[in-house]
Amino acid sequence: MTDNKLLILFISLVILSVWLINKQGSNQPAEYFSSFDESLAAEDNQGFERVYQPRRFVFPEDFGSHDNFRLEWWYFTGNIQNRQGRKFGYELTFFRFALAPEKTPFISKWRSRQLYMAHFALTDVKAEKFYSDERVSRAARGLAGAKQDSYHVWLYDWSAAAVGREGFPLRLQANNSDTAIDLILTPEKPLMPQGRDGLSQKSQEPGNASYYYSATRLATIETIRVKNQRFSVTGNSWMDREWSTSALAPEQQGWDWFALQLSDGSELMFYQFRRKDGLLNSNSAGAIFPVDGRKKPLTAKDVQISVLDTWKSPHSVVSYPSGWAISVAGQKLKLKVIPLLNDQELNLRYRYWEGAVSVSGMSNAKPVTGQGYVELTGYSKK
Repeated sequence: MTDNKLLILFISLVILSVWLINKQGSNQPAEYFSSFDESLAAEDNQGFERVYQPRRFVFPEDFGSHDNFRLEWWYFTGNIQNRQGRKFGYELTFFRFALAPEKTPFISKWRSRQLYMAHFALTDVKAEKFYSDERVSRAARGLAGAKQDSYHVWLYDWSAAAVGREGFPLRLQANNSDTAIDLILTPEKPLMPQGRDGLSQKSQEPGNASYYYSATRLATIETIRVKNQRFSVTGNSWMDREWSTSALAPEQQGWDWFALQLSDGSELMFYQFRRKDGLLNSNSAGAIFPVDGRKKPLTAKDVQISVLDTWKSPHSVVSYPSGWAISVAGQKLKLKVIPLLNDQELNLRYRYWEGAVSVSGMSNAKPVTGQGYVELTGYSKK
């Protein structure tokens, strides 16, 4: 998602980190934690690395964590179906948040500078049901973490792990009392750097950027569970990897993020930053990924997005866009994007909308269909 996807998560994780540190038996007074919370929310980034230059990604190292940066995520979404064509969508995301720079000394093995959070959601389109859950843990005693020599990130028994020795295929596993996924993801295209050679700029301020790469089309198989029913499924997934030490600029309020897989073999990723004054931010960006693998970068001037409808959540009474018309100048691409289910709002420690969508339209004067995921943040105050 992203595109620094988690401004609201930034504040929520800080509050949660304060709670965890207290639970670990720190002898610091409560006043210390209050000011620490406030200083982090005010972007006290001293001691953390920033993103200033493009990066040549190196694997398997860049599958793992980058603990010298404040914020990081491993992000998966997918549209899948069973043999009878019953449609499902899923999201599994692992977040890492640094509580302190690496040089900060910790004595207890139960204490850690790194906090992990994971979100798991499943959309059952036929039943019109949406399920979501989260887990949180410090990275201590093997409760959560990410390996450096292979693709393996986990939080308790939720995980994304290489089937082989280092990277893909990946196995995703997550479960709760209502739902579960056990999926194998295999790339159909090479990993692609986003932005300018992996540097994704978020605002005009130097260093307010992230390192960002994606797997835009991952063949997906194996099983899911909804309540007491198990389904063998196939489909396609999308993966984002991103890390940074940045929040949104003061004038930015949130973003609308689109990851779309089209029937002609191409993909479109675009994130649109919204400003507090209602205008769109010039740092909105993305790319088209044609079948031949040659990325076509997109700027805010290249893409026009119109909202077709809105939906008010019965849970939060927050209104979200619920349909979009997207046109890309110079690419002969016009798309209509519609949620498979309006009610795909996650009401966890913070609130946002993340959902499976269908796509139809025209590409180079030919009809095209597709599927994907959309993420909407900044519409709720929570």
